Amino acid sequence: DLRDPDAVRAMVDEIVATHGRLDVVVNNAGGAPFALAADASANFHSKIVALNLLSALTVAQEAHRVMTAEGATGGAIVNISSVSGHRPSPGTASYGAAKAGVDSLTQSLAVEWAPAVRMNSVVVGPVKTELAEMHYGDEEGVAAVDATIPMGRMADPRDVGLAAAFLASPLAAYITGAELLVHGGGAKPALLS
Repeated sequence: DLRDPDAVRAMVDEIVATHGRLDVVVNNAGGAPFALAADASANFHSKIVALNLLSALTVAQEAHRVMTAEGATGGAIVNISSVSGHRPSPGTASYGAAKAGVDSLTQSLAVEWAPAVRMNSVVVGPVKTELAEMHYGDEEGVAAVDATIPMGRMADPRDVGLAAAFLASPLAAYITGAELLVHGGGAKPALLS
């Protein structure tokens, strides 16, 4: 459980024991079922925030511990965020709030932990995964979402992975505290009015 500091510490220690060090972490835990804010319990909202925000903090803290230990050479942490943290997110309000928190956390930790650990986030729009039809409806619903995106399609998971790989790589050695938008240009302007 990524919200359990002891479990996360054990995971990080096992990685270091196996590989000798930890250079890169991508925090990609998250998600939320549809639930209107007024109808969901405080416990529901608390669990959504814990999964989407607090787990990223817990993993980052443990990664920082080993990336800055004596003899360590630092590292890069990439948090996967969402456009839901930057626009209204009806039906997933606590998810949107948590993802906004991830971006704020990213910027704060980037300042606290520089230069040893670089912190960045990838702000992701709709992604066509195996669950896309469950979230957006049938093929017609998925096509309707695709049509709202200037690039003409939702992101493929590979698009998100390549953005994270870039931010973790030496190509981004001077980038910290950044939010890289991976949303295909967002919604087409005509659809925003």
